Amino acid sequence: MGTRASHAAEGTDDAASRVCDAGPGAAEGKPARRTAHADIPAGEIPAAEIPADEITADVAVIGGGVIGHGIAFEASRAGRSVVVIDDAPGSGASWAAAGMLAPVSELHYQEEQLLELMLESSRLWPGFAAGIDAGATGTAPNTASGTGYLTTPTLAVGADAADRRALADLREVQQACGLTVEPLTVREARGREPLLSPGISCAFDIPADHQVDPRLLIARISELLGAAGRGSLVRRRAAGLLWEGGRVAGARLAGGGSVLAAETVVANGLGAAGLTDLPAGLSLPLRPVYGDILRLRVPAHLQPLLTATVRGMVRGVPVYIVPRQDGTVVIGATQREDGPSDPRAVSAGGVYQLLRDAQQLVPAVAELELLEATARARPGTPDNAPLLGRVLRAGGEVPGLIIATGFFRHGVLLTPAAAAICRQLMDGVPDPRWAGFRPDRFSRHPDASGDSPNKEAA
Repeated sequence: MGTRASHAAEGTDDAASRVCDAGPGAAEGKPARRTAHADIPAGEIPAAEIPADEITADVAVIGGGVIGHGIAFEASRAGRSVVVIDDAPGSGASWAAAGMLAPVSELHYQEEQLLELMLESSRLWPGFAAGIDAGATGTAPNTASGTGYLTTPTLAVGADAADRRALADLREVQQACGLTVEPLTVREARGREPLLSPGISCAFDIPADHQVDPRLLIARISELLGAAGRGSLVRRRAAGLLWEGGRVAGARLAGGGSVLAAETVVANGLGAAGLTDLPAGLSLPLRPVYGDILRLRVPAHLQPLLTATVRGMVRGVPVYIVPRQDGTVVIGATQREDGPSDPRAVSAGGVYQLLRDAQQLVPAVAELELLEATARARPGTPDNAPLLGRVLRAGGEVPGLIIATGFFRHGVLLTPAAAAICRQLMDGVPDPRWAGFRPDRFSRHPDASGDSPNKEAA
């Protein structure tokens, strides 16, 4: 498991894992309720003592990562009551994510179909962040908000001649898609970021690629859900779906108990495929893609190490350095599908590679203090696109169920879009632009329907 060397980081982890209270004394109209154990303080619901069928809400969100929190926030903002179900909220891939909002830099060959969705989500980010900041729309550009949302640009740099050619080739693809990527001289790039190595071979300015801090983002949404009185957390793992009258009616909890809801959103990443009683024939082909990521403190005499995110190419291998407003930087991220014995085990080779390559671009990285080395698995799909939407079955779509998983390396960037798409589906006004991301596109569809998956398959 990745090490965590700072008490401050531990405090943030704890804050990020809290959504809000769901106990006695809740404001009138608060959705989640329990009628037993009234002596338990608000927000302290023992996992083994949640009575079955006594927690109800308009929306049950299975999964407390950045996607799940974003969907919960959007549903709450639309006036719906929400329950988030997660035994360790905010501790998975979202905990390790660097938070780059980079539709331009993240354009990969043969993944152009994702571009429209990424650009749409990038367009939604300013309003989404402002809403999370409790309506503080007066936040000045390039100033960190309560979510760490920053509109500072991204610099793409190459280490050698081959990297320069690769970035130039990518720029041609980006420009062909209507994206803005402007070349800079090395002198211009070092004028903006003086600690860049004088030996870099090229630099490009990408003004549309920004950043947010996922840990702060989840903590902020948690606070807002509680303050709005429309959100609650069940610190339990969801075991499967509940069905009633041919529709999904909520979630069954591991160890007993349930959450009843008009709409259930499956947003628990790699855990989605392991839920029981999924619709018959539904295949969620998720694979774990592991990544190592480092967090380092910048000594006072080197601050700021950088003012903008640097995405580099070093001998054909990507590396990025993301500065935070608290005097730290995030360096990432390796990508491996090796199936380690411990899914949170950090690769020694990955740590070495990240530090080595980051120093090629910014030599002062060697003087930073290593705070944390973390590894998490991101949920990938066969086409590297999300599984997002309702599920088709004979006679129509499964009512009461929305799937939102498989976001791979784009989870933070796509959070506002995923939240908006889920809200539209709940409102009954789906946007046809996103039909290509249906979660059942890898599935077979049963010929019959019924009250439960088992009956449907019969």
